[in-house]
Amino acid sequence: MKKLFSFFLVFAFAIISFYSQNVSAQSSRLDIEEIVVTGTKRDIGQQDAAIAVSAITEQAFQNTFANDPRALSTLVPNLTLTLQPGFNAVSGGIRGTGSVSILVTEDPSVAFLVDDFGINHVQAQFVEMFDIEQIEVYRGPQGSRMGANSLAGLVYVKTNDPIDSFFAKADLILGDYGRKDIGAVLNVPISSDLKYRMSLKKEDSDGFRKNIYLKRSDTSKKDERSYRFKLDWDLSDISSLDFVYFSNDFDNPADIWTIDGSLNTLSDRPGMDSQNSKALGLNYILNAPTNKINLLYSKTNTDVVFSYDADWGNSLSHAPFTYDYFSETFRKRDTENFEIRLLSEDVDFSSRNFNWIVGYSVFKIKESNNKFDDGAYGDPFDGYDTFFSESFFSSNYSSKSNSLFGNLDYFLSSSLKLSFGMRWEDWDAGYSDSNKESFNPVDKMNGGKISLTKTTTEDLTFFVSAAKGYKQGGFNLGTGLSASSFSNSINYQPESLINYEFGLNGYIDYLDTYLDFVVFLSDRKDQQVLISTQVDPQDPNTFLYLTRNAAEGNNYGAELSIKKDLSDQINLFFDLGLLETEITHYSSRPDLEGREQAHAPSYSFSTGMSWKLSQGLEFILDLTGKSDFYYSDSHDNKSDNYILTNINLSYSINKVKYNFWVKNLFDEYYSLRGFFFGNEPPNFEDKLYERHGDPRNLGLSIQYVF
Repeated sequence: MKKLFSFFLVFAFAIISFYSQNVSAQSSRLDIEEIVVTGTKRDIGQQDAAIAVSAITEQAFQNTFANDPRALSTLVPNLTLTLQPGFNAVSGGIRGTGSVSILVTEDPSVAFLVDDFGINHVQAQFVEMFDIEQIEVYRGPQGSRMGANSLAGLVYVKTNDPIDSFFAKADLILGDYGRKDIGAVLNVPISSDLKYRMSLKKEDSDGFRKNIYLKRSDTSKKDERSYRFKLDWDLSDISSLDFVYFSNDFDNPADIWTIDGSLNTLSDRPGMDSQNSKALGLNYILNAPTNKINLLYSKTNTDVVFSYDADWGNSLSHAPFTYDYFSETFRKRDTENFEIRLLSEDVDFSSRNFNWIVGYSVFKIKESNNKFDDGAYGDPFDGYDTFFSESFFSSNYSSKSNSLFGNLDYFLSSSLKLSFGMRWEDWDAGYSDSNKESFNPVDKMNGGKISLTKTTTEDLTFFVSAAKGYKQGGFNLGTGLSASSFSNSINYQPESLINYEFGLNGYIDYLDTYLDFVVFLSDRKDQQVLISTQVDPQDPNTFLYLTRNAAEGNNYGAELSIKKDLSDQINLFFDLGLLETEITHYSSRPDLEGREQAHAPSYSFSTGMSWKLSQGLEFILDLTGKSDFYYSDSHDNKSDNYILTNINLSYSINKVKYNFWVKNLFDEYYSLRGFFFGNEPPNFEDKLYERHGDPRNLGLSIQYVF
């Protein structure tokens, strides 16, 4: 009944407003802002990109309830995101391809870029979704543009640049569960050629979980501090230098695992997820008479600690058995990237029939892991003393990628464009650990794309494309598997994906509607799948996520986005992702052949409306939902389908804007992750443990512009 009521609200409001405003079939054209996407290395209009891309402006993201990164999945078809609360990191997949684990160490299938430098590792994402200009989500392989770690797509975050006038604002968010966020932005033009912008954010929350054993409500708290500094310097009439610096410090207890599937924990030793991250980026731009040169350099440093109570309980919850395990990992990850781009002058068919980009990139990674485990197990019925164990495992990893890339746009006519893109990448890595295991793999990979784009006189754009993406191989780091039968699973091979697309987007006059529609078919080779296993049934510290290669997989589906203005006051939106996936061949797990891939719901949608009730007053209602999906490629347990209802009421007056929001209005109990293993004595029988999404929560945000 709640779901039906939510749908009724959306359409009832729309119908009432439609008649009250006396909107005719000849309503005026949508006032749609021209959106320019920048993650393509050349700034182009969204309609000219010949690619499936969703661009979310700062205002649209603010309206999705306090800048929650997971809200992106409600705004982008076939995008799945899982938030790791402790790290404030997001792991995700696009069209069923990608990683959903927050404990893996390899780079993901969805690239994550901020202002042109990569923050790909899930435990090294440290961008704060505050003071941003736009978020662009590219669906499908971006091998020719971004290389190895964009097999499924790319999330590109463009933060706000310094502007030529003074600007300052302050943000305050108050919510239930003890939430209190404070943010500030300061923009100062030092001279006509030099300006800077600073953004600061502090977030605090107790979290919605309660530890009923310790009688505390703050063992899943959030304590985060973020800082960003950007400097733009016009060196001359034809050259400029941009500088950006990030700093984040997160100290968040991670008491999130439950035995009984409730939102209450029983841990006697709550874990901790902490992260201290720094990054800097330099971008030198030279606008020569006939071309443009870009020199980019970035460097990141991330120190991570993640720990957890491996038994998920306490002495009382496992009585009469003694059962106590704790795991803690210290991870240090450094990256360095240098890239040079040479771009032709940006012209159209009237002056020249082609544009081009060529470039070279070097990307380096260094990572170290130190893992400490301790535990105790005692069975009062077997006559033996309690068993105590302590273990230590360390590993070191480094890699270097050299890439050469290029793209050519050839205008066959003023309305017809043929594009070619290629990327060649040479990758070598080194790995060693305390178990005396060492590897030095070398791979040569390539990706590319060919597309044909047609623009009609009716402002519709049609495109057809074929693209190849690739993802480098890697290691299951920090497992300590050398002494087990799983030792041959430490390393895995590269994966490739060939994707075919047909799409159209633009404004349809006779429907007074903006439409974005894409159909796709993907063929995956040497598919990297994430499976969970427990090496020793008596030891929960041997519960592992392993990446392995399946031979083949198919993904296909469709994506639809519709925006329609019923009047000057009412706007409707609808986003739908349809997806079918299959593991067609899996040599080590033939029982999974023919099954859907994990975390690939057959449908996902977002629909709703925005209603400008009066001057400065706006109401937003949206419904988001997903079908059921498999939790893992290692077991056959599935989630339930769900629909969530969210509301937002905003009011602007003079320099102040108020936002009152409620997420998960009807307090739906839904699951995001599922684990199937044994974690309860004495038999440690395999059991499904689910991690549920946030319950209903509400808050008020206040923004003041000076």
